[in-house]
Amino acid sequence: MRRLIPAATAIAVIAFLVWAFKPRPVEVELAEVAPRSLEVAVEEEGEARIREVFTVSATITGKLKRISLHAGDEVTEGETVVAAIGPAAPVLLDSRSRAVAEATAAAAQAAMDLARAQLAQAEATLEFMTGEANRAIALYEKGAVSQRTYDNAVRERKTAEAAVSSAIANLAVREKELESALVVLRSDRNGERDKCCVNIVAPVSGRVLRVLTESEQVVQPGTPILEIGDPVNLEIVVDLLSRDAVRVKEGAEASITGWGGAPIPAKVERVEPSAVTKISALGIDEQRVKVILSLSGPAEGWSELGHGFRVITRIALWRGDNVLTIPVGALFRDGADWATYVVRDGRAALQRITLGERNENYAQVLEGLAEGDDVILHPSDLVVEGGAVKGLPVQEE
Repeated sequence: MRRLIPAATAIAVIAFLVWAFKPRPVEVELAEVAPRSLEVAVEEEGEARIREVFTVSATITGKLKRISLHAGDEVTEGETVVAAIGPAAPVLLDSRSRAVAEATAAAAQAAMDLARAQLAQAEATLEFMTGEANRAIALYEKGAVSQRTYDNAVRERKTAEAAVSSAIANLAVREKELESALVVLRSDRNGERDKCCVNIVAPVSGRVLRVLTESEQVVQPGTPILEIGDPVNLEIVVDLLSRDAVRVKEGAEASITGWGGAPIPAKVERVEPSAVTKISALGIDEQRVKVILSLSGPAEGWSELGHGFRVITRIALWRGDNVLTIPVGALFRDGADWATYVVRDGRAALQRITLGERNENYAQVLEGLAEGDDVILHPSDLVVEGGAVKGLPVQEE
């Protein structure tokens, strides 16, 4: 009996050592290869903008009155006065400019005096020629002078009349020149009271988006004053990488999220045919293409969305139903090929596969797997070809 106790102890120790060093199956998470609905989409930040934004600009040079409108105010096409422009104050003269202006006024005064003297001379000549013509006519009627003498007297009278008319016109011109020269020297004391304004009305009905020039100031033609648009007429613009933009088709379904409200359905309206180079946050040059989306559904669903708001756009590139798929967490690279571990008879088997379309959760299986196969999710270094594994099924999202 005493001999059996050491033998039993030795056997127990050996059995324990065999059990302790025996390879145990590696616990892994399993997922099933099965047909699913697969959608491939591209997600990118975008911006909401009003489709037609009208910039109201100054039409003349003048003094713009302070704008009383503010962003968000409603305006009516052809009725609401959005800006008023009056004449600007005259330019202040320095000492040199004032001396030149005074000399010009003095010259204009002298020219006007000369014109008056010429008018007096022309009137005196006309008076004399009129008397000569009257005497010549009387003598001609009596037959005392020749026809030539009569014609010369009449011609000289008409010439004198024309000279008087020319002198009167010349005097009027000189008076206006003097008036113009004096206006330069005169300050516009009554300009504020007597001026009239040019009113600029809203070119379209909508709301004021931005007031660009609010304070009273002197403006030049073309100076932007404010922007007007219709908030209901919204569109979404998003800059996609050129490699993604080539797969976007007009009419493709999209959704708008990340703006603070419920998701908004949308459709691709236009893909611009040219790209621009932009630098990413990592300093990499990227070719970006603008894609325009039109919002769908009732306007009440996105009434709070405004011009310039940031949004997240998700555009569908491809969709398939009843597609054999595998979770992307089960995929890894084996050289140049995609591979996964398939569980067969409790052991892991390395399987190379061919993939088709894929999104962030699933990938389409073209070759290498069959429906119902169990694959290992996120295999660790403990999983090897032919190694025993113990599956722990996980719930799919």
